[in-house]
Amino acid sequence: MSISLKGVMQSTVTPLKADFSPDLSTFERLLDFHVRTGATAISWPHHKGESLNLTIAERKAFAEVAVRVVAGRVPVSIHVSALAVEDSMELARHAQQIGADAIIAITPYFWSPTPDALYDYFVGLGTSTGLPLIAYNSPSYLAGVEFTGELTRRLIERLPNFIAMKEASFNSEKFLEISRVALALRPNFSMIAGVEFLAPSVPLGGAGSYSSAGAICPNLCTQLYAACAAGARARARELQFKLARLWDLFRDQYPSSLKGGMVVMGRPVGPTRPPLPTAGKERQAYIATQLGELGILETEPHGW
Repeated sequence: MSISLKGVMQSTVTPLKADFSPDLSTFERLLDFHVRTGATAISWPHHKGESLNLTIAERKAFAEVAVRVVAGRVPVSIHVSALAVEDSMELARHAQQIGADAIIAITPYFWSPTPDALYDYFVGLGTSTGLPLIAYNSPSYLAGVEFTGELTRRLIERLPNFIAMKEASFNSEKFLEISRVALALRPNFSMIAGVEFLAPSVPLGGAGSYSSAGAICPNLCTQLYAACAAGARARARELQFKLARLWDLFRDQYPSSLKGGMVVMGRPVGPTRPPLPTAGKERQAYIATQLGELGILETEPHGW
């Protein structure tokens, strides 16, 4: 099974009701909004989707909605990482049962496994289903545990379904290390940047990004990717600097600030589940001011 992962892909937030219970109807609207505004793939639930604050049953329910609503318009990958390895395996099997196009998994939480243990973990996931596997590298959230070029080589040689990586170290040297190995062994391998770091990553073989700001400004995100793909360096730099300011805004109290920004843009998705804070009126007002200064309020879609 093969899928194309390229361009501005969306890893969506998780809508919740005022009592913090799942809001599946708003999730349907959100998914449709992302597809209509140019997302080339959907992936859920990454950390901005509050994956660690959801039960396994809730994750299954949201995943089923994602596959049903997107309905083959773009690929849907399900993030299956959990604290317990068996829960990850269960979520992977469920993703295949409901018709997802791929699974995505980060390195194990909390522990510091050896390279061989990491290899065994991803081989276990990659052979547990017939779905394409996307790895997720984010060492800043995982006590420095990270992918290497050597681990990437071993997994590509072992797993024919290992097709992509979300490389979220925000380290160009690390991105280059993995990209050089992966693309030499599997030329159609997709190296996907975390958030919108496209100007640094596309010249190094990057296929696109899993977007955060796309929930606020999908037009700006697609314009940046188009400029990078066309080699329009000055334009790409201009747009990347604007998106860097947005990332600085949203990563403060992430993902609650992102949800607060969605309220400003007329797409409320509810609170952030504790222990994460929820963006209140004061924070939303500050975000609105910043979005106004960046011209986002005038150039991006409001409402659903």
